[in-house]
Amino acid sequence: MMTAKLRPGFLAATLCATVFICSVAHAQDQAGATPKKIAIRAGRLIDGKSDSVIVNALILIDGDKIVSVTAGGAVPAGIELIDLSQATVLPGLMDTHTHVMLNGDVTAEDYDTQLLKESIPYRAILGARNARIALEHGFTVLRDLETEGAMFADVDVKTAIANGEVPGPRMQVATRAMAPTGMYPLLGYSWELKVPTGVQYVDGVEGARKAVREQAMYGADWIKYYSDRKYHFEGDGVLHSMVNFTDEEARAIVDEAHRIGKKVAAHAIGSDGIAAALRAGVDTIEHGDGLTEPLMDEMVRKGVYWVPTISVGIYVSAGRAGNWPKMAQLQRDNFPKALKKGVKIAMGTDAGGFDWKELNQAKEFEYYVQFGMTPMQAIRSGTTVTAELLGWSDRAGTIEAGEWADIVAVSGDPLKDITELQRVKFVMKGGAVYKNDVR
Repeated sequence: MMTAKLRPGFLAATLCATVFICSVAHAQDQAGATPKKIAIRAGRLIDGKSDSVIVNALILIDGDKIVSVTAGGAVPAGIELIDLSQATVLPGLMDTHTHVMLNGDVTAEDYDTQLLKESIPYRAILGARNARIALEHGFTVLRDLETEGAMFADVDVKTAIANGEVPGPRMQVATRAMAPTGMYPLLGYSWELKVPTGVQYVDGVEGARKAVREQAMYGADWIKYYSDRKYHFEGDGVLHSMVNFTDEEARAIVDEAHRIGKKVAAHAIGSDGIAAALRAGVDTIEHGDGLTEPLMDEMVRKGVYWVPTISVGIYVSAGRAGNWPKMAQLQRDNFPKALKKGVKIAMGTDAGGFDWKELNQAKEFEYYVQFGMTPMQAIRSGTTVTAELLGWSDRAGTIEAGEWADIVAVSGDPLKDITELQRVKFVMKGGAVYKNDVR
């Protein structure tokens, strides 16, 4: 019998994976991988549903679920108490636009280097690391909106977390985003070379339906497609764009996804791309820099969520130059208009577009307050509203009986200083404590 020869790259990736898993074992032990009966004494509780803070709240947890929440009350005998009486307690935070397989793409070179020089196993290891960073920052849920060339590896990271192999947030994933042939990097290389692409190329109505089915087969929770590209301003002052798919193709993507029970997120930056995505019937508009007031009104009528990803727009604008600084300013101008009109704004950062190690995702909340939200509205954009978007309102987004015991805490008062959310001191997911630096 012939023995297969293992490739050096494979051995290196396997070794890295082993080292990484071993490195998190201690953290998992510290986290208390087996949930039990616990009581939390919260000095101030923002429960995600009340307009006011609950003082001196007692949260009882059994396993991975919250059993009860009361103001005051005594801790039952024999139950472990976690004392957060000097802290503000909130539901676990959620980020609905991330890329755990990506580590910054300010420039085309940043992006190309990752796809050309990093193997998918290595990128998956970094993806698990990034998920852990998010959890330690208080994010107990991520919606990961495509792997950027790493195929279906987001499903593997999600599965490893769900199986308790590595620490990280709960995840909903989109696997490979879709764009028509030749309309997404990597581009510009010799036709003699077969280079990876950041998306799944999809052409025609039947091709669109088949791609949706394939992604669902391999574990996609969401379907994502690129509605537009080539963002530019014209004489009317509106941010325009080139639409990628024909209306028939886009509708086929959305129709097939909805038919099999999946929701659809559309990358749509310019007004033309946003309009096309809304015609197709998508569930969320990602980025949406070029929103106009009529488009906002249409989103309200259709109940479509806006995930503005302000953090990434500001982060990359200096490095990309061109129209990007003006686009970031347009986001600032549009945000209060959309808020006033009642557009459903869900927190999303596009983490991965910036390096996970350089910027705390909770910076997004700070921008929301700067742009017109109250601190309570900002908090809800990343808890109750995001839970609605994900279809998890019955299990996440609030601290109440029957919900997952996904709980975070900060030392100060985020209703007075929203930047407190960038200094999370305590993280619990599913009744297991992953971080406790409360003093």
